[in-house]
Amino acid sequence: MAVKLTKKQLAVLNFLQDFTEENGYSPSYREMMAGLGLSSVSAVAEHVENLVSKGVLKKVPGAARSLEVLDYKHEETVELFKIKMMDCADEEKKILEKAAEILGLDLG
Repeated sequence: MAVKLTKKQLAVLNFLQDFTEENGYSPSYREMMAGLGLSSVSAVAEHVENLVSKGVLKKVPGAARSLEVLDYKHEETVELFKIKMMDCADEEKKILEKAAEILGLDLG
């Protein structure tokens, strides 16, 4: 079963992933607050805790900059999209590509 994320949760995950790829370490809560335009560090902490409880984010208690985005997308879903796109009309392919983008699936 796929994990359902809100738009804000997906934004937090994307920010974390991008920041970590660029810097080699995860952002601090204050960096996340500034980068995401949130009003407080407690708002960041709440998002992080929700994502940890959903199993899409991992953190090491007591360690700084220890956030890690986990793979939460099912490979089966990506494969189904790819199979369907092999034999469909261009218009249907565009719709499937848009759906995959909305779901955050990497069809590459």
